[in-house]
Amino acid sequence: MSGILSILSISLGALIAAALLATLVYFYIRDITQKKHAILRNYPIVGHLRYFFENLGEYFRQYFFLNDREEMPFNRATRAWIYRLAKKEGGAIGFGSTYKLQEPGALIFVNAPFPVLEEERQPTPPLVIGEGFCATPYIARSIFNISGMSFGAISKPAVQALSRGAAEAGCWLDTGEGGLSPYHLEGACDLIMQIGTAKYGLRDAKGNLSPEKLRALAAHDTVRAFEVKLSQGAKPGKGGVLLGAKVTAEIAAVRNIPVGQDSLSPNRHYDIGNIDELLDFVERVRDLSGKPVGIKTAIGGWHFSNELCEAVLRRGLTSAPDFLVIDGGEGGTGAAPQALADHMGLSIDEALPRVADALYASGLKERVRLIASGKLVTSARVAWALACGADFINSARGFMFSLGCVQALRCHTNSCPTGVTTHDPRLQRGLVVEEKYLRVANYCRAVNTEVDMLAHSCGLVHAREFRREHVRIVQPSGRSEALSSLYPYPLRG
Repeated sequence: MSGILSILSISLGALIAAALLATLVYFYIRDITQKKHAILRNYPIVGHLRYFFENLGEYFRQYFFLNDREEMPFNRATRAWIYRLAKKEGGAIGFGSTYKLQEPGALIFVNAPFPVLEEERQPTPPLVIGEGFCATPYIARSIFNISGMSFGAISKPAVQALSRGAAEAGCWLDTGEGGLSPYHLEGACDLIMQIGTAKYGLRDAKGNLSPEKLRALAAHDTVRAFEVKLSQGAKPGKGGVLLGAKVTAEIAAVRNIPVGQDSLSPNRHYDIGNIDELLDFVERVRDLSGKPVGIKTAIGGWHFSNELCEAVLRRGLTSAPDFLVIDGGEGGTGAAPQALADHMGLSIDEALPRVADALYASGLKERVRLIASGKLVTSARVAWALACGADFINSARGFMFSLGCVQALRCHTNSCPTGVTTHDPRLQRGLVVEEKYLRVANYCRAVNTEVDMLAHSCGLVHAREFRREHVRIVQPSGRSEALSSLYPYPLRG
């Protein structure tokens, strides 16, 4: 019996060896005869190791080789800070900061010699959007809010957790251009309904804006405002892209598009080709909905904001958007061509103060609420934006980190390992809504609290008192300069 088993094991081993040899011969012949890859043609079989290590390189660098302040787009120190806030572990560190105060662009807040005492502090007041210009203005209470991420670009459990977390924290959730899904409504949070260039969720059979669908969505009490999206920081000049692999039957139904086909938005609204047509569209949506209507755009220069303000002054305040969302060129939750992601659109550092200046100079700052977006995920960057002139701050990737995102850089591939941007049920299982919505709320509240803490350290009773003189920016010389010197407040007119 043992002899038979020995013969069988030898035969099995021989078969395995033969199979391995045949496999190696197959790959050797395939590699040496193919014409696409020079390395495989010259180094068959072993050449595959080069592509293997190239694919793994970005992950090894992230965890083993780059220091805490080197990674892009978000370094490890920033991600770890967000994770701690989301888990309610506090934002304290020991033995000093790794933040380089001498590095060009570093933010330094001007601490007051006599900071505000606990009993002198005041709650940061809410601001009303659209007051006096629409039937149902919106009282916005949170400085820090959730930026547009479409259902489709992110998963069902991600939308559910964001919706419930926003309701818990008292901030708003922007739907993104993918339409209003049942999961946005599930948490009963304040919603900003985005109208993208494809008008998903609001389009008729020809792709035009449907007044009936607009009124139906506006009837939801939790839909507080509408946002007309011209462009986003990740890819100014190109519409949204959702690959067919991510267009499930459910997403297709929300967007009113075919299942399994790439969802490609036009690079601009067909019915908006100039400033006057834009303002006409804003007034039309406001009249149909009775809710505030704003505009989201990336900025490439000063013409847009100046022309917008001039047109409003010419037409009258009723034609003005109720808010402006300025997205910096460093924004980027959506899939984008690298040429646009790298080189198109001004950074929020330059765009925000310039747009604020246009509103100050025209006297429209109180009429048009200004919202900043674009890699603003920390309390210091939020406070900087307030000092520049922003009334509110939106963040997308910060809240993705609060959901558990690990910056795997696979958002567009439907293979996100944390379940945030995938529609694979196996991967979505990792995102437990009942746990993650609390982290969303914790992160939002902690940022608002820390922004107030910075304000109190500057001698301000609440965060809305931030002005440009409270922030200094380190210059290439290594010396800091006041933001009010770099961007002086303009004279009106």
